[in-house]
Amino acid sequence: MSATVHLELVFSRPETTLSVTRGAARLLTDMGYAPLLEVGLPNGRRADVMALGKRGDIVIVEVKSGEEDYRVDRKWPDYEPFCDAFFFAVAPEFPQALLPAHPGLIVADGFGGAVVRDAPSMPLAPARRKALMLAFARLAAMRTLKG
Repeated sequence: MSATVHLELVFSRPETTLSVTRGAARLLTDMGYAPLLEVGLPNGRRADVMALGKRGDIVIVEVKSGEEDYRVDRKWPDYEPFCDAFFFAVAPEFPQALLPAHPGLIVADGFGGAVVRDAPSMPLAPARRKALMLAFARLAAMRTLKG
């Protein structure tokens, strides 16, 4: 007599957040961007992932660990004025129909990710781009000293 064993992987919210963040950052790196995690913005918000492209374009990725995380956190429009492109990043099992249609969408896990929907281009004003790029560079440099 054989018994069937059913194993279900259940991730806690912090584990899912870490996994999706790691996968989104790896995807951005593969796309030619230099990502930083948990970047403070001038409006007091904190971007989960901010990445700088080869041409100076700035991408922000907001990681959502699950349906509850998305429903209780409505701050994401506050990130859009500080990037050229905005994406949500979610785990493969996330109910994507909950998300609004206009931001980009990345599906990611701990090993990488894929762009499911491109983000619309929202070019930054030159003065804001310069200020953000300087802040990004300074943050990256300071983190190398702490690491």
